[in-house]
Amino acid sequence: METARAEDAISLSGRLDGRCSAEVREALYDHIEQHPGEDVIVDLTRVESIDVTALRMLAAAALRVERAGRKVVLRGCSPALRRVLAHGGWRRLFRLERGAD
Repeated sequence: METARAEDAISLSGRLDGRCSAEVREALYDHIEQHPGEDVIVDLTRVESIDVTALRMLAAAALRVERAGRKVVLRGCSPALRRVLAHGGWRRLFRLERGAD
């Protein structure tokens, strides 16, 4: 898993799972603190796979920012991830955005 921080988004690549969630959580929460009042964009375009531990971490971040009227925006979700979010009840926590083609 690689994490890159851009001005407007956190870009992730590789496999997003329990082994890297602490690193991703730290980058995500740093981004949340550094960009108050803004939605949090997480670019998943280059993510190969994601497990439930990582989904829970993203959900916790979404709940955290939701209290401030913000959203976690998942950019570039694969069709498989979109189905998991829809059928697993996770969809209401996030705003989904298509990746740059």
